[in-house]
Amino acid sequence: MYVAQVLGVTGAYFLAGRIGLMRQIVLDGAVVTPLWPPTGIAVAALLCLGVRVWPGIPLGTLLTVTEIGDAFTVSRLAIMFGNTIAPLASYALLRKVGFRIELARLRDGVCLVFLGAFAGMLLSSTVGSLTLLIDGKVPPGRFWLVWSSWWAGDAMGVLVVTPVLLVLRGIRWPRPGDRWLEASVLGITVVAASLIATRSSLSMIYLVFPVVIWAALRFQLPGSAPCALVVSVLAIIAGTDALGPFAGHSLMEVMVNLSVLNGCVALTALLLGAIVAEHRNIRRETEYAVEELEALVEQLAPLSGPPSERYEDRPGRHGPLDGGPLPDHG
Repeated sequence: MYVAQVLGVTGAYFLAGRIGLMRQIVLDGAVVTPLWPPTGIAVAALLCLGVRVWPGIPLGTLLTVTEIGDAFTVSRLAIMFGNTIAPLASYALLRKVGFRIELARLRDGVCLVFLGAFAGMLLSSTVGSLTLLIDGKVPPGRFWLVWSSWWAGDAMGVLVVTPVLLVLRGIRWPRPGDRWLEASVLGITVVAASLIATRSSLSMIYLVFPVVIWAALRFQLPGSAPCALVVSVLAIIAGTDALGPFAGHSLMEVMVNLSVLNGCVALTALLLGAIVAEHRNIRRETEYAVEELEALVEQLAPLSGPPSERYEDRPGRHGPLDGGPLPDHG
C-alpha cells in the first residue's frame, strides 16, 4: 500500500508537470510557468497521505526535469532538492498551526495562502534561481525576474490546485436533482465568462469575479475552487498566446498580469468559500444547541409545576387551601 501511494504521487506529479510545461516560458536559461501544478499535487499529497509519501515528490521531479534536459547534472539535482523541501516546509508550517484539510474555517484558508503557498514556495524559487545563477544560465540582472516568476508559479500551484484536491477528497456528491441544475448553469457560466474575459480585446478581466463569488456563496469551496482552476487555466492559455487583454504586452508584463489575476481569483475563491462554510457550520452548531436545550426543557417540565400544586400534593399538610383549620396564634 505504501509503495502504491508513493508511486501514485510520483505519477500525479509527473503528469501535472507535463501539463504545466505545455505553457512554459523561457526566461534566459530558466524555464518557468505562470502556474506550476506539481506544487499543488505535492502539498495536497502530504496533507492527505502524510509525510511518509515524500519520496514521491523527488521521483516525480526527476521524471519531470528529464523533459527539459539532463536530469543528473548538479543544477538539476539542486532544483529537485528545492522542489522537494518546499512542499515539506509548507506541510510542516500548516501542521504546526493546526491546519484542517476540510478548509471549513477562515483561518485554514488564510494559513494555506500565507504559509502553504507564499512562505513555503520561497524555498523552491530561491534554491532554483540561485542554482541557475551560479550555473551561469541566468545573468545577475535578471535574477529577480526569474525568482519572482518561479515563486509566483509555484505559489499559484498551491493556491489553485491544492484546494481542488482537498475538496475532491472530502466531497459529498448531492443527490440527483439536488441543485444539479444550478451547478450546471454555474459551470457553463464560468467557462463562458472566462473565455470572454481572457480573449476579448475590451479588457473585461473583472467579469470572472461575480461568477467566482456566486460559486463561493452557493457551493462554498466545492464550487469556488474548481471555478478558480478553470479561470486560471483559460487565462494562462490566453496569456501565453498573447490573446485579448494580454496582446501587445511584454513577457514580463504578461507574467505579472497572470500572477495578479490568478492570485486574486484564487484568494477570492478560497477565502470567501471558507468564510461561508464557517458561518454555515456556526449556524448548524447553534441550531443543534437550541434543539438540545429544547429537549432538556421538555424533560424537566414534568418535574416542576406551579407552587400551589406542589403545596396541595404534600400528604398530611392542612392549610387554607384545603379547608383545614387556621393556625392558632393565641
